[in-house]
Amino acid sequence: MKKLLHVGCGLNTKENTIKFFDDSWKETRVDINKDVNPDIVASMTDLSKVNKDTYDAVFSSHSIEHVYAHEVEIALKEFYSVLNKDGFLVITCPDLKSTAKLVLEDKLFETAYESPEGPISPIDMIYGHRGYIQKGNHYMSHKCGFTLKVLLGVLKHCGFGSVAGIERPKAFDLWVVAKKNKQEQKSFEKFATSVLNSI
Repeated sequence: MKKLLHVGCGLNTKENTIKFFDDSWKETRVDINKDVNPDIVASMTDLSKVNKDTYDAVFSSHSIEHVYAHEVEIALKEFYSVLNKDGFLVITCPDLKSTAKLVLEDKLFETAYESPEGPISPIDMIYGHRGYIQKGNHYMSHKCGFTLKVLLGVLKHCGFGSVAGIERPKAFDLWVVAKKNKQEQKSFEKFATSVLNSI
């Protein structure tokens, strides 16, 4: 089976990721919070407990914004290190560009969309979910943020050979696919599209 490392999994499992990761993938869950019962308790900035050059894919949803800006490169290089030579990374996170439009309209505390955890406002997307933080889960605080241009740029800077991504303004999020090694452009575009179409 192909090997998937689910970083910053929270309570989620492979079934809560994307359809691309079907039954042919074996999942290993990683989180800094032991209370969510991950397979490996670790920070995304230190994956030394994970075997290097091993995984076919890394998936990280709404996690990269939880590290400080100066730690982003550290985390992405850790992701890079655990992928095998043909491996790839899928990241999704809040989109500051679409969120900023609501802030400019003075809608900082107005509901942008409904989530399983309740209404989400721009302030939640920028600084972290207020409900979780209020209950003491400070892991949920946001310490940095991204636009698509910035996220693609930092991935390239961290060594990923091929990168592609999309903005989803109605969902206020970004999705990016990054291959560890450089792939022929048309082939990579076809691959990235197949991944992103499974959201």
